[in-house]
Amino acid sequence: MKVFAISDLHLSFETDKPMDVFGEKWENYEAKIKENATAKVEDDDILLIAGDLSWAMQINEAGSDFDYIGSLPGKKVVVRGNHDYWWKAISTVREELEPRGVFALQNDSVKF
Repeated sequence: MKVFAISDLHLSFETDKPMDVFGEKWENYEAKIKENATAKVEDDDILLIAGDLSWAMQINEAGSDFDYIGSLPGKKVVVRGNHDYWWKAISTVREELEPRGVFALQNDSVKF
């Protein structure tokens, strides 16, 4: 098992805040991340996403972003970032993420 980490995805599939305003390196970055993860991360590996998952302001605006994260390979573990304004109660976050195969941590841990 390997551990991979990434942060600051700032996904915006349901919001109008594209990252390519920060330069051409951000164009189609979601596809680049998925392609790279698919090439390197195996099912038994851990993919830690260390915050700033989505630009959504409310959790109900982040469903497509969560679907994208869930579609990445490996065992996904996420923690809250300073721009994850949609992240309120951990129970609500887990209700949204766990069906997508994503583990959310907040003052606790997960054991694989």
